[in-house]
Amino acid sequence: MFISPMLLHKSEQPFDDVSYITELKLDGFRTIWTKFDDKVRIYTRHNNEITSKFPKLVNLPLPNGTILDGEIVVTDEQGRPDFEAVMERFISKNSHHTISYSVFDILYFEGRKITSLPLIKRKEILGEAITEDTPLLNKVQWIEGNGEQYFELIKQYDLEGIVHKKAFSNYQINKRSHDWLKIINYKFENVYISGLRKDEFGLLLNFENGKYAGLLEFMAPQGRKAFYNQYKDLIVDENDSFLYLDPKLKAIVKYRNLTKKGLLRIPSFVEWVS
Repeated sequence: MFISPMLLHKSEQPFDDVSYITELKLDGFRTIWTKFDDKVRIYTRHNNEITSKFPKLVNLPLPNGTILDGEIVVTDEQGRPDFEAVMERFISKNSHHTISYSVFDILYFEGRKITSLPLIKRKEILGEAITEDTPLLNKVQWIEGNGEQYFELIKQYDLEGIVHKKAFSNYQINKRSHDWLKIINYKFENVYISGLRKDEFGLLLNFENGKYAGLLEFMAPQGRKAFYNQYKDLIVDENDSFLYLDPKLKAIVKYRNLTKKGLLRIPSFVEWVS
């Protein structure tokens, strides 16, 4: 039985408020785990069943009538979630990467729907369901408030970010709610625009040293308007997919982290550099 998960809104800054709990934002992929009539099914947030990809998650010591919400993660040698590694494992169950299912919410327990209960109460019930944390199955740890200090710690360890959740919020199925907020530990980079994708919007980026930096797809309308007013005079070549530009337009972008290939992960436009 699939339940479409509750989603988060973005917040630009962390804050201290004891009416919220603060959690680590895990850099994995969202996973709904269900067990009814002794049958386990595992889904992505988009309702794609992936049970066969993760056989180790089928025989977890959980009762019938349970639905969990969490993230499947793979950690690196420093114990930090590694998004590229978890995607490699997602593609192939023969991958050598060891997974962990880190659970932050419980929606059904012993056949009872509990989404209307306050988050704090659901956390208590989650503790009843997962009595012992293991490398394979564990609960996401949380604290009351203290978002600013926690976020500083996240930046020190170069982790993805944090999540603020209203302590007494219910679980809003298939909704993006301001009761749950994510604060991303973005990095910033100066880049040059070196190309424009033809079929749908996307800008090729170069680092200041001239090396390819990745593809930018997120740009507010005002930024796009400024780009479209200038790019035609900078075209130097093209093929079926791209217009190539003399890299003279400079911008600041924010991104999650560098990939193993040294590219910007999910870059988005911040502002032009004059």
